[in-house]
Amino acid sequence: MQKFIAVSVIVFLAFFIGMENNHVAAYGWGFKKNSDHQPPDIGEYQELLDKYGAYYADLSGDKVIYLTFDNGYEAGYTGEILDVLKKEEVPATFFVTGHYVDSEPELIKRMVDEGHIIGNHSYHHPDFSTISKDSIKEELETLEEAVAEVSDQKELKYLRPPRGIFNEQTLKWTSELGYIHVFWSLAFVDWETSKQKGWEYAFEQVMDQIHPGAIALLHTVSSDNAEALEHLIKELKKQGYTFKSLDDLVIKDHLPPSIYGF
Repeated sequence: MQKFIAVSVIVFLAFFIGMENNHVAAYGWGFKKNSDHQPPDIGEYQELLDKYGAYYADLSGDKVIYLTFDNGYEAGYTGEILDVLKKEEVPATFFVTGHYVDSEPELIKRMVDEGHIIGNHSYHHPDFSTISKDSIKEELETLEEAVAEVSDQKELKYLRPPRGIFNEQTLKWTSELGYIHVFWSLAFVDWETSKQKGWEYAFEQVMDQIHPGAIALLHTVSSDNAEALEHLIKELKKQGYTFKSLDDLVIKDHLPPSIYGF
C-alpha cells in the first residue's frame, strides 16, 4: 500500500509539473553548421526569439563578435583566459552556475573588476522545461544573490538556459522575470577535457564558423581554448572584426543606427 501511495504521489507531481508547463515541447538549441561565414539558419526558432527579445547573433551584418563562456566548474584555465582578454582589451560574458560562484569567488570578482559581464546560467543547472516558474525564479535569484555577495555586479540580466534547453513557456517566464535569453551562433565540442586536440584545432573550429555578428560559445575548461584565444583574437582583428559586449548588442538593437554610430 505504501509503495502504491509513493508511486501515486510521483505520478501526480509529474502531472502537476506538466500542467505548470502546459505540456509545451522542449527544444535543445541547435542549428546546422555552415562554413560560408554567414549566421546559421535557425528556422522556426527565429520567430520565438523575436517574440521574447532573445538573441543568438547580431544580424546587422557588422563585423562584430561577442565572446561568451559557460562556467560550471574550474579546471585551471580561466585565469589564463582573463589574462588574454585583458591584454587584448576584449570584453566577454561569463555564464556561471552556483557551484562556480561558490567555489571560485575570486575569479568572479576578477571578471567583474576587469569589465566583463556575469550572466545567469542558473544556480543548480536544471532543465527549465521541467520545473515551475517559481522554481526558475528561485534558481535565477539565488545565483544573482551569490554573485552580488562576491562582486560589484548586483544584477544579472542575461540568461543562458542550462543545457540550451528551452521552450516558449520558459522564454515567456524568464522574459517576465526581466531576463534576456542569449543563445549562440558558433560553438563546437570543447568541453570534453579528456579529448583536447591542441590549440590549432580550436582555432580552426572557430575560424571555419566565424561570421559577422557571431555570439561565440566557449568553455573555460578547455585547455585548447585557453591556448587558442590570443591567436583567435589577433587573427580576427586582422580580418577587421571588433569585439563587443552583450550590453553593446542590446543597446545597438534598440537605437537607430545613425544614433548608435555603427
